[in-house]
Amino acid sequence: MKKVLLLLMVIVGAMVLQAQNIQLHYDMGKDRGYLTSTIEMFKPDKTGNTFFFVDMDYGVGNVEGVSLAYFEIARCFKLGKSPFSWHGEYNGGLLQDNAKNAYTIDDAWLTGLDYSWNSKDFSKGFSLKALYKNINNTVDGKPNSFQLTAVWHVNFAKNKLSFTGFADFWKEKTNYFVNAPIGTETDFIFLSEPQIWYNFNKNFAAGSEVEVASNFALHQGMKLCPTAAIKYTF
Repeated sequence: MKKVLLLLMVIVGAMVLQAQNIQLHYDMGKDRGYLTSTIEMFKPDKTGNTFFFVDMDYGVGNVEGVSLAYFEIARCFKLGKSPFSWHGEYNGGLLQDNAKNAYTIDDAWLTGLDYSWNSKDFSKGFSLKALYKNINNTVDGKPNSFQLTAVWHVNFAKNKLSFTGFADFWKEKTNYFVNAPIGTETDFIFLSEPQIWYNFNKNFAAGSEVEVASNFALHQGMKLCPTAAIKYTF
């Protein structure tokens, strides 16, 4: 496990050198009260764009240091001059519980179509994605699934305020929840993380994120988890 964590830290360190922004969130959700750092990059180019982020949780329960590390990376390739792109993505991570048992977050591969729109000044825009999703080690042994994703950004009030975020809806059978009777099963998961930022200048911002989730992270049904956050953009 130590070798895996060391390799992960080396990878994250390399990504920090390419990061577009770094965020630090204090999670104020029920039974939470811990810190989460986010390293994030979005880089458009002539053939499409690349996006990645790495989340790390600190101070969860009795765990010292990093208790969770989660990674997503995606690449879009433009389809001619149309607003459509081909999208490819990988998700995965590691976590440890209060007893210091280590687990992998089942990795997933996604591919499909992306439709994107941006205003002429790029002050606002959105992407809609319809994706095939292959999930490793599913409860029912059926890895084939789908995911629908929306991503948006809006800058307003002379760029002093930014409203950003994403929403994911996907199919995945889940049968273990800490707040539900044993044997409870669900087939669908929803996760959205809208963020609002006040931009003091081009580099520094403060704001909040609200995790809006249903049947996610061992919790059956809807759950809201707000944060207080700061962000530094390179």
